[in-house]
Amino acid sequence: MGITEPGANDDAIGAVERAFAVVEVMREQGTVRIDDVATALSIPTSTAHSHLQTLQSVGYVVQGSDGYRLSCRFLRDGVAVRQRRNVYRATKSEIDALADSTGEVANLGIEENGQRVILYQAEGTEAVYDNAPIGEHTEMHWTALGKAILAHLPADYVDDIVDTYGLPEATRHTITDRDRLDRELARIANRGYSIEDEERREGIRSVASPVLVEDDVVGSISVSGPKERLDDDRIEDEILPEIRNTVNVVEVKYAYD
Repeated sequence: MGITEPGANDDAIGAVERAFAVVEVMREQGTVRIDDVATALSIPTSTAHSHLQTLQSVGYVVQGSDGYRLSCRFLRDGVAVRQRRNVYRATKSEIDALADSTGEVANLGIEENGQRVILYQAEGTEAVYDNAPIGEHTEMHWTALGKAILAHLPADYVDDIVDTYGLPEATRHTITDRDRLDRELARIANRGYSIEDEERREGIRSVASPVLVEDDVVGSISVSGPKERLDDDRIEDEILPEIRNTVNVVEVKYAYD
């Protein structure tokens, strides 16, 4: 278990790193022209053009009348990666059922390279989308999913995560102090669930529980929604029992997958 930091590999091939930097620009900007890529990466237009042409030749970029865009090959690859995760196969139908029963957004999160990744998501009939899309990588400490996982990771790995990413602030409610984070993680480990109280986005609350298999945390499951709907009473009386039941089912299914 460890974290790979950008630029930390002395054996990295510069052209490959640059190609993925081009992909990142296109992911952020959508359809781009050669000059857009050159400007964003501070590289010559000829270099930007070469990378775009190479990515197009292998099918990962498509050129249209308005410029270049990423192709759906990335969707194919992402789906294949997700399908190979045992926790996804054990959880997908249960997340759908959780969203239906609560009416809110239900999520499956995992840890990858020290960040929280949403592996799957389903929306209930009353769901309010909180702009956290499937595949999103973000900080562990400001999400319920991430904190539920952090609370069950080895202490030295938590140290590595904090050393690598710090504790940046998303809102005025975000935990940015290490001692406070340690106290929060101890509380989560003791009670078995985490609360995200507007720590990433104003007006949004979330509650999450870890998925534990043989004492290893393989992911976490959460329900998210507007603060006025996810008050303490509803979380305690309705949401938590639903999540705990879902986690119990998933842990059994995972063990037999």
